[in-house]
Amino acid sequence: MKKNIKNKTIVALLIAIVFVSFSFQSKFFEVAKQIEIYTTLFKELNMYYVNEINPAEITTRALKNTLKDLDPYTNYFNEQDVEAAKIRREGEYGGIGASINYSDKNPMIVSVYKGYAADKAGLKSGDLIVKIDNQVLEELEKEDSSSLLLGTPESPISIEVLRNGKKLQFNLKREKIEVNPVPFYKKIDSETGYIVLTRFSEKASSEVKKAFESLKEEGIKSVILDLRSNPGGLLGEAVNPVN
Repeated sequence: MKKNIKNKTIVALLIAIVFVSFSFQSKFFEVAKQIEIYTTLFKELNMYYVNEINPAEITTRALKNTLKDLDPYTNYFNEQDVEAAKIRREGEYGGIGASINYSDKNPMIVSVYKGYAADKAGLKSGDLIVKIDNQVLEELEKEDSSSLLLGTPESPISIEVLRNGKKLQFNLKREKIEVNPVPFYKKIDSETGYIVLTRFSEKASSEVKKAFESLKEEGIKSVILDLRSNPGGLLGEAVNPVN
């Protein structure tokens, strides 16, 4: 009797293993099939589409669209996204030291930070950037154009700008740029201080504390913390900004 029970148990386990194995193979086959469909489509686009396509851009868009309807927390980050997240978290990056805006797909220099690479090289407000390291920016999306300006500190970068109808070439090196999350604070009346906090980066609490202590020495009794342009950041810095 015990032998029969043992044999039945072994048979049941074998059936379960076969079922799980078949299920796994079926799912693997389905994944492989979908990848093959995407690969075929990609080849067709690359060969026959009327305009030249950007493989990295199309793949990134496909991956992001695949995940966006699953839930708010499952996302795909490419190399540029990872670098941008690191900048938001740490508040520093390798760049040329200039703020930019866009004219169509080309970045335009809005302001140059004094003492940084762009300032030392002679770049000016109003310069329209048309090429970065021989890459024509009109061919790229805005996010890709911005990412080309960022990189490792001390890495070389070549920038071609349009200034008053003339094209000018600048060769410079990226520098470590530190973004102060508290760019402005002041005493606005006899008892009230005003602090602008632009992001909850790793330096947020220490910079808010510096500003707050400075304003306390001026005799304030209350403070206005301006978060209107703050997109968020680190939770620890957000819940305890002055400790």
